[in-house]
Amino acid sequence: MRLPDPLQLNDHALILSPSGNIEEYMVHDTVTILREWGLKPVISKYAIGKRGRFSGTVEERLHDLQKAFDDPLLKLIICSRGGYGAVHLLEKINFNGIRKNPKWVVGYSDITAIHSALQMHGISSLHAPMAKHFSDEGVYDLSVRYTKSLLFGQSVDYEIPVAENFTFNREGHAIGEIFGGNLSVLCSIIGTPFQRIPKNGILFIEEIGEAPYRVDRMIYQLKLAGVFNNINALILGKFTDYEEDEKMYFSLKESILDATKEYNFPIGFDFPVGHVKFNFPLIMGGIADLLIQKDKILFKQQVNK
Repeated sequence: MRLPDPLQLNDHALILSPSGNIEEYMVHDTVTILREWGLKPVISKYAIGKRGRFSGTVEERLHDLQKAFDDPLLKLIICSRGGYGAVHLLEKINFNGIRKNPKWVVGYSDITAIHSALQMHGISSLHAPMAKHFSDEGVYDLSVRYTKSLLFGQSVDYEIPVAENFTFNREGHAIGEIFGGNLSVLCSIIGTPFQRIPKNGILFIEEIGEAPYRVDRMIYQLKLAGVFNNINALILGKFTDYEEDEKMYFSLKESILDATKEYNFPIGFDFPVGHVKFNFPLIMGGIADLLIQKDKILFKQQVNK
């Protein structure tokens, strides 16, 4: 995996919208924050467009993404938001330019599809907050500050406390390549040329607005596809905007544990990643060192300087 170089002052950055549309002020708020970082940000041609639920047609969204991938001077691409639509672009993207000149691609949720495709081409990227989060939370937000630190070369070193008497985690230590992201997006590209399951990797997943039985179905899709046979650990980020289903055998967390009970890899729940304020950046395709203990989760990734 090739890791993009750390950012430097006056590096060029771009905000684009490969999926859903976004309010214009959120993009301009993000421009202001990137300028405070010492970067030179611009907005792509169709980033603030509106075509139904999308920021533009497939051709318009592809134009912005392809131009950004091909630009040798560009060092940072921040996606404005997720939503839906990145899957329309995958088979049309030419990755030659970004393979030649790797640059940071930042986003999560629907951007999981783009992260996955980049990993297929040997390029690391950043699962992290997007323009909407930057606008909503501001420059001093912890997740935004972590994102900046990582992009400028600071290695990842998280210590996540575990609530007293929390019984769902499975303790253990694992080292492996990080992959995953949004559960439903990940499942939608399993078995395609845009998804690779790294051997002995560390899988992380998060989700929003999915009923427990749908989450259970997707977990079993991963299981039946052989994903759990190839991983060293499983990280569960935040699952939000859902209600427990009393008609299921178990709670959502218990269902995940039940589906993975025959495996012995460590499992950590409630990691601060997902559609939440505390959405800590993770290097997709980067090697991670994960230690799950009774009272805390330790997570480290090195950034080559």
